[in-house]
Amino acid sequence: MTLLRQGDGGQGQLPPEAYRDLVRDALAEDRGRGDVTSLSTIPAGQQARGVVVAKAAMVIAGLEVAAEAFRQADPAVVVEVRWSDGAHVQAGEIVAMVTGNARALLAAERAALNFLQRLSGIATLTAAYVDAAAGRITILDTRKTTPGFRALEKYAVRCGGGTNHRQRLDDGILIKDNHKRLAGGVRAAAERALRAANGMAVEIEVETLAELDEVLQVGVPRILLDNFTTYDIREAVTRVAGRAAIEISGGVTLARIPELATTGAQYVSVGALTHSSPAADLSFELEPA
Repeated sequence: MTLLRQGDGGQGQLPPEAYRDLVRDALAEDRGRGDVTSLSTIPAGQQARGVVVAKAAMVIAGLEVAAEAFRQADPAVVVEVRWSDGAHVQAGEIVAMVTGNARALLAAERAALNFLQRLSGIATLTAAYVDAAAGRITILDTRKTTPGFRALEKYAVRCGGGTNHRQRLDDGILIKDNHKRLAGGVRAAAERALRAANGMAVEIEVETLAELDEVLQVGVPRILLDNFTTYDIREAVTRVAGRAAIEISGGVTLARIPELATTGAQYVSVGALTHSSPAADLSFELEPA
């Protein structure tokens, strides 16, 4: 196993089993006992045609998830996707067209847009970080994801050009501050982890240059510099001298990425990609078919 996962050609695949139940739950949550507004105003057999429109420039992610919402509401629906996930679209562009039962489309509208706006927001923010890095440092996500949505949100990171860190706790050994305290110190934790690794990737977080020196004596292959100043990151890179890969974490903002990319570290992990990305602005506009 590895601490990093990259998809095929960038975003990789998002299997239907990763979102089918989530979509079903979202539709049920929104529907309640029924869409009383549509039931009272729209004839039962009315057909409609809708377009999903980008209201701002963005990177699209989650089109198949949105399409699944419409399909579950109306199995006969026709969904025409104009772009692939990972595409950069401009304000005013149509990203998908949907034709089907009007009541069903209205019942699925909110869930479909919620998924698409959330995932496209993550992809758009990730793309901004990747652009700022300019190929000089790899942008990683974290496990700071919405419970139950990790597969979708990490997929959106890939759509934005980012790279996934661990998907789950069994994806590799990553020693953090709590592990160090419970294990009796950074060196003790590192030594135990290396003995137990059995081929798994091992990474250890250090909070000071003194801890870094201890870890270098043990030979950990990857080191996470937590909340280091840029000056200390450069000093850490000098001390490591190629003996381990270096990841930066903590206090990372979009504005800091160009500077961090010049330090010589290989990776920077950004929790904000998934826990603080604003929703992308999309709308669903319907008319009679």
